[in-house]
Amino acid sequence: MSESAIGLRLHTPEGRAFLFDPGALCLELLPTGGPGPLARYEVLDTPAGLLDWVAASRLAPPGLRLPPVEERHLAAVRELRDALHGLGVARAYGRPPTAADLAMLNAAAARPPLTVRLTDEGRRAWAPGASVAGLLSTIARDAIDLFTGPYAAAGRIRECGAHDCYLLFVDTSRPGRRRWCAMERCGNRNKVRAHRSRAQAEGEA
Repeated sequence: MSESAIGLRLHTPEGRAFLFDPGALCLELLPTGGPGPLARYEVLDTPAGLLDWVAASRLAPPGLRLPPVEERHLAAVRELRDALHGLGVARAYGRPPTAADLAMLNAAAARPPLTVRLTDEGRRAWAPGASVAGLLSTIARDAIDLFTGPYAAAGRIRECGAHDCYLLFVDTSRPGRRRWCAMERCGNRNKVRAHRSRAQAEGEA
């Protein structure tokens, strides 16, 4: 999988920022929107939305430059993202993946991925000729690594435990007990609800 990073800076519907680290590049694509209730978070409907995600993601080295992004490119990214969401949810809940989601993933992975080169200064950089198809292949291959790797075998691909949160993540913690997308978001909300419930129970006692 891709080199690790601290995660994405997301915002709640109320506008509060929080840090979310899903543990894999392919899962970083999912908070950009999706089917059903996820559609309200859509940001991949403009070229700027895709380019902003590329800049914020854990793609390494940074500074990837893509050619002009067209609507057909955006549609392809959204299609892969939605397939990744279906595959991730299926894995999180022990369900078989759909044939359509698998076909979408494998078709993207079959294309040449982004490539890196060594610069004169001895640093990693993206090789010329980057494309949206190469970006999708890189993301799809990251997903295959995740779904066939040790965390998948350990059942550590999970959906946030909050009833109204759909974020998927890899639980990379040593004890394997991560429940929330982020403690500063859903973890704290759960603590507040639990505190209120205890206070109400004590008041009725």
